[in-house]
Amino acid sequence: MIRPVTSVWTTGRVYVKYVRPCKYSTTVEPLMAAAQPPTDSNKNATFEMRTYKPRTPGLRHLKRPYNQHLWKGRPFLPLTFIKKGHGKGGRNNTGRVTVRHMGGGHKRRIRTVDFLRETSGPHRVERIEHDPGRSAHIALLNEEATGKKSYIIAAEGMRAGDVVQSYLRGIPRDLLDSMGGVVDPGVLAAKTAWRGNCLPLHMIPVGTLVFNIGSQKGKGAVFCRSAGTYAVIVSKEEETKKGGSKYVVIRLQSGEVRKVSKHACATIGTASNPHHQHAQLGKAGRSRWLNIRPTVRGLAMNADQMVNVCPADHPHGGGRGKSKGNVNPVSPWGLPAKGGYKTRKVRNVNRWVVVPKVRNQGKRRAK
Repeated sequence: MIRPVTSVWTTGRVYVKYVRPCKYSTTVEPLMAAAQPPTDSNKNATFEMRTYKPRTPGLRHLKRPYNQHLWKGRPFLPLTFIKKGHGKGGRNNTGRVTVRHMGGGHKRRIRTVDFLRETSGPHRVERIEHDPGRSAHIALLNEEATGKKSYIIAAEGMRAGDVVQSYLRGIPRDLLDSMGGVVDPGVLAAKTAWRGNCLPLHMIPVGTLVFNIGSQKGKGAVFCRSAGTYAVIVSKEEETKKGGSKYVVIRLQSGEVRKVSKHACATIGTASNPHHQHAQLGKAGRSRWLNIRPTVRGLAMNADQMVNVCPADHPHGGGRGKSKGNVNPVSPWGLPAKGGYKTRKVRNVNRWVVVPKVRNQGKRRAK
């Protein structure tokens, strides 16, 4: 068995401190994320990454987040189904490539995740699992009243034994009686806005971090479902307009500010596995295990104009040397690839976006 090395990874420093455990079975308590996610000012925050002795070239640069709390066994099979079409390699029924950079990979089972969470009542977290189909971790819930099990996107810091609830169908009678029959927004938020709970957006206080956010009433979550993602509730329009409003304004990590329905679902906290972006695969074969084929540069392909000699590969291909010529960068299909080329029609305006995210700034973006 390969003996791992637990390292403390520092984002704002040059060196890395390695901590070698005495035994392989030695458990190291992972650093639990605080209630607030890491900000730009907290660049010296440390977290644990698992490294390995370089017995092989593929282990030399392998780095993985330290997730000792994950379930080691198989998933709950009644909530999974076999992924079909895995062996097609991105090709359709005629054999032509319709999705590039796909092929191979390990067989998978798709986990059925509940993105709406309409079932009310307390749900106990049985375990936290790794989902090969997504970057965030998933949690297996057990409804205490009926014993029904379901999968949800796990919040950062959620562990086995925690109890979470969903308040999409309204406030429970026992909670209303505990407040004396009067709904006070502050007291209600203190009793319901806990990590992992699912609430409609109009019940969540302004400034709260949420993830797994829906866009419409009765629809599942569509925003902030990847590892470490979150959004901030900016304002509620019913506080400033007479007669109330239909929307709540949220700010995404990309800087985009948009409106969503106030009855849409949202989960308190941030998505789990926030250090997924710092993982290193270590070798090309590990990428092939993930159903990812190599990405070839356009300059290294054949020319697009060589008719009857070879098939058209890329407009930048061919020639002598490594120059694409005096042409603007384009995609394999001839569309402009850089410089802010827009494909959305002028009349097709997204009316839900209040402030669009900053695009095409690159290194010039203000830090």
